[in-house]
Amino acid sequence: MTDTSHPAPVIEAAGLRRRYGPADERGFDALHGLDLTVRRGELFALLGTNGAGKTSAMELLEGLAAPTAGRVRVLGLDPYRERAALRPRIGIMLQEGGFPGDLTVAETVRSWAGLTSGARPVDEALDPVGLRHRRDARVKQLSGGERRRLDLAVALLGRPEVVFLDEPGSGLDPEARAAVRQLVRGLRERGTTVLLTTHHLQEAEELADRLAIMHHGRIVTGGTVAEVIAGHPARITFELPERRGPYGTLGLPALDGAEVTAEGRRITVRTSALQTVLTALLGWAARHGITLAGLDARSASLEEAFLAVAAGPADAADAADAVWSGGVPATAVRPPIGDSR
Repeated sequence: MTDTSHPAPVIEAAGLRRRYGPADERGFDALHGLDLTVRRGELFALLGTNGAGKTSAMELLEGLAAPTAGRVRVLGLDPYRERAALRPRIGIMLQEGGFPGDLTVAETVRSWAGLTSGARPVDEALDPVGLRHRRDARVKQLSGGERRRLDLAVALLGRPEVVFLDEPGSGLDPEARAAVRQLVRGLRERGTTVLLTTHHLQEAEELADRLAIMHHGRIVTGGTVAEVIAGHPARITFELPERRGPYGTLGLPALDGAEVTAEGRRITVRTSALQTVLTALLGWAARHGITLAGLDARSASLEEAFLAVAAGPADAADAADAVWSGGVPATAVRPPIGDSR
């Protein structure tokens, strides 16, 4: 019986490794057995610290290089060995398009259309990215946001089934980044499978159906945003009034499972039960006539999850990789990306 609970995967990587240089100590392993699954019609964000291996992973998935070891398939094809068959079905947006500055926008699109199977007409390619009115402008006259939109137009020329976007918001001001983000959101709404890398956590949080965070060449954690942050506690902070004296004499209510720390009169409570603990604190404050100055209560954020990964040592990534590869969920580590259990 066919399992229809999850769309079929269109990007699959298993045990993917990439080594630069010789096999001895002079070489460098950028990827250490990466496992990744992206489903059809999904927008998947690949996050990571600097040097985590995102670009190396993208190049292997795009077919720009062969893996040192492991298996990768995109739309059922080996992207490196079967590149000629796969290339008409995918679109690639690099961090920097590198288009000649003296060509006009229309000339740039036409030159790429000549290399693309089933390419859209120029104006049809420029309309979705809002550049039709700039068709006669030279590339060197475009703003940074307009150049990124041109990069995206070229990536979408052949009506691809799968699109790889490497840092689509890189170097853009907030307004331009929002415009590109809206274009990417439109791809997902039209059913295109999108795999993007980004350093902008808000971008990933707003756009991604699922995401993964890389560190030292491995995926350390992944899933939906809610799943990624679930293992991180909510935080409540407030300041006690000076007249009440040191924290230890106040007799705060019992906060089961919460971690309470104090720096002078500043109190921080970390908990996985935000509503319950906050209710207990507010009731205690009301009973004692205390104002909790600067009260701030918030759930864990993607930024906190990312920073926790970034602060982890390489051996922590090794341990996470061992659990992921085995497909055995752990309390602090999510099951393998794409695992349907």
